[in-house]
Amino acid sequence: MAHDHSDHTHHANTKTMLISFIIITVYMVVEAIGGYVTNSLALLSDAGHMLSDSLSLGIALIAFKLGEKAATYRNTFGYKRFEIIAATLNGLTLIGIALFIFYEAIKRFTHPPEVATSGMLIISIIGLLVNVLVAWIMMRGGDTDENLNMRGAFLHVISDMLGSVGAVIAALLIMFFGWGWADPLASVIVAILVLNSGYRVVKKSLHILLEGTPEQIDVEEVIDVIKREEGIDDIHDLHIWTITSGFIAMSCHAVVAEDLTVKGTEQVLRRLEPRLQHFGIKHITMQFETENNPHDSAILCDMEHGHEH
Repeated sequence: MAHDHSDHTHHANTKTMLISFIIITVYMVVEAIGGYVTNSLALLSDAGHMLSDSLSLGIALIAFKLGEKAATYRNTFGYKRFEIIAATLNGLTLIGIALFIFYEAIKRFTHPPEVATSGMLIISIIGLLVNVLVAWIMMRGGDTDENLNMRGAFLHVISDMLGSVGAVIAALLIMFFGWGWADPLASVIVAILVLNSGYRVVKKSLHILLEGTPEQIDVEEVIDVIKREEGIDDIHDLHIWTITSGFIAMSCHAVVAEDLTVKGTEQVLRRLEPRLQHFGIKHITMQFETENNPHDSAILCDMEHGHEH
């Protein structure tokens, strides 16, 4: 049933991503032309951000499609990790765009250009509505909480929505008060939000790529659950990592009594599996051995020296 649910979620994410990609790409072209015609940095930065949205949604879409490919002898986990690589690329794109907006805004603070505010206001309001629509589609149809690839794309859209809000406010301030600096200021505020989103996605995805322990896993608690299992005397060489969003794996060596049969170890594993699945661990590998094993007894594996003495 878990597999069926995972497949359903994957297809829902893919469909949602495709619809969002089409809407964002079409409007990105409109906003880029509008920003150029009205000479608004807030609009152009928003269009640039929408271009990154379009690219990120495209990359995320490819990642979902690649993730559907079956495992092979060459790629025993399939291509699911590509989703995390896509999330990393999305995060880095967000950071790059934020830095570019900062650079452009600094120039405009010193020499504020003439901005066609009415055109800027109309285009930014439509942009805001488009982003609200796409964010709603993503929240309703996709997994924006657990799936890092989907979340990375969703954060792109949310920060873009904030960009549109900034552009609307800037247009109104220029129209009513003649504050030309409102345009680059709105861009800077958006850039800060974009930079924060990018940093968070990159940090989380790099943690996964470095095989880090998932944030929601309490390692001490996992060790305690395994050690309390009848038949297991001790454990060592424990690893807990994420293959892709929502797919956590674990491996360890378990020390058992010399007289425990293969059937006995299977029963131990069968009792342990549901308890470990409670932590979200879906892929469990355990190597059973006696206390006369040639391995170190440290909980964590010393990669530098392997298992040698």
